[in-house]
Amino acid sequence: MTRDRGTSLPDQLIDISILVNEFTAEWPGDTPFSCRWTWEMARGDSVNVSCINSSPHVGTHADAPFHVDATWPASEALALDAFTGPVTVIHVDHQPGGLSLEALGVLDSAPVERILLRTGQTIADGRFPEHWPCLDESAAQALVDRGLRLLGVDAPSVDARESKTLAVHRILFKGGAAVLENLDLRHAPAGNYHLTAFPIRFAGLDAAPVRAVLRPVAAS
Repeated sequence: MTRDRGTSLPDQLIDISILVNEFTAEWPGDTPFSCRWTWEMARGDSVNVSCINSSPHVGTHADAPFHVDATWPASEALALDAFTGPVTVIHVDHQPGGLSLEALGVLDSAPVERILLRTGQTIADGRFPEHWPCLDESAAQALVDRGLRLLGVDAPSVDARESKTLAVHRILFKGGAAVLENLDLRHAPAGNYHLTAFPIRFAGLDAAPVRAVLRPVAAS
């Protein structure tokens, strides 16, 4: 039986990865995705073999701490257990200033392991957004203090587009939390899920592509 993407059936997998091709928007000035063919059956070769060129930040990816500090761990050191487990999808509005804990609706002191923010400002719509909501520094620190292990966003960054200090990245990485960016959450209603989003095991990079998937959790 085939079910439509985006339904909330407990056994339905929701693919929250951006489709990557030559039309996928890259961060302005970064290396876009491109593909050429080393061997091609249409030319008489025995197999098709492609060769791709791209920044690891194109499409859905996990940032490595090395992205913001050359003394911090690179992509091969990303801890796999951060990228699988219970997760909460939260829908947030595009509002002036950074997002507070109140805006996220997580004011109580209960531990929080993984959060995905659906801002609606995503390259999944075929354009690179001008602006997007992001956590303010105090909210990022408060979540880390409460045990946050992963923050994911559908936007191109957990920091504001114009940020040069990347303070939210730094707070999360210092606190041991992982970062996912460029998710496609258009078909993910707010609520609780199980996340699987393992980074590809590249060595020495500032980020690694992931295939991110949600499985809805039945309400108890």
